[in-house]
Amino acid sequence: MSGTIELLQEALAGAKAENRAALIAYLPAGFPTVDGGIEAVKAAFDGGADVVEVGLPHSDPVLDGPVIQTADDIALKNGVKIADVLRTVREAHAATGKPTLVMTYWNPVDRYGAERFAAELAAAGGAGCILPDLPVEESEGWRKAAEQHGLATVFVVAPSSRDERLAKITAAGSGFVYAASLMGVTGTRASVGEQAGELVRRTRATTDLPVCVGLGVSNAEQAAEVAAFADGVIVGSAFVQRILDAGGDEAAGLAAVRALAAELAEGVRKRV
Repeated sequence: MSGTIELLQEALAGAKAENRAALIAYLPAGFPTVDGGIEAVKAAFDGGADVVEVGLPHSDPVLDGPVIQTADDIALKNGVKIADVLRTVREAHAATGKPTLVMTYWNPVDRYGAERFAAELAAAGGAGCILPDLPVEESEGWRKAAEQHGLATVFVVAPSSRDERLAKITAAGSGFVYAASLMGVTGTRASVGEQAGELVRRTRATTDLPVCVGLGVSNAEQAAEVAAFADGVIVGSAFVQRILDAGGDEAAGLAAVRALAAELAEGVRKRV
């Protein structure tokens, strides 16, 4: 079985055809448990997410804020492994038929073996991989393996990226471009800021790929604000926080994820 980059492309094109941004949710695998994490991904899809990014928990998540770090710690203490991440993708995709990506730092993939990881992610029905810390200059081996197995390679651009750098990054990527709305770590914020709109404009000047914005969106109003200028709205910490707030009550956590997805799905359809 090959990966489902086409499913990802269809989901993003479908949202565009409806004159709205896509809703992309992020949830770490193994949190609060492996089974609970799988159900959380399904709940996000049930609520209205178009795409879900499954996080591969890392012991040193340098780009992640305290909320996702807390979730990663819980998952790692529970002994989550790459096999559990792949199982999360496989079961969520099998249950929903919707595009599921893995978001991971490069080191675990490098240690596991890029070809092996790409083959197993594709076999699980994964649509691709987001690699926020993999420099484009060092990505050729991964990109070849991903392309061979029908996977998207999503790179992250930031407001600090110069135009020349943006062009280099977007030329190497596939699926979509992940635009970090501001400098700093992940987490919800009171305002998503003007930097994001300018970054999307500059990124679009270099590519026809959809440009999706993450880092900071936590409610329907912010989702609508970002949806006005981006092709997709990425939300992570807010989903994780809802599960943490449920205090171990899995049913309550899943209901909260579903409700937030529904709220955000309404937001991306409004557009400010």
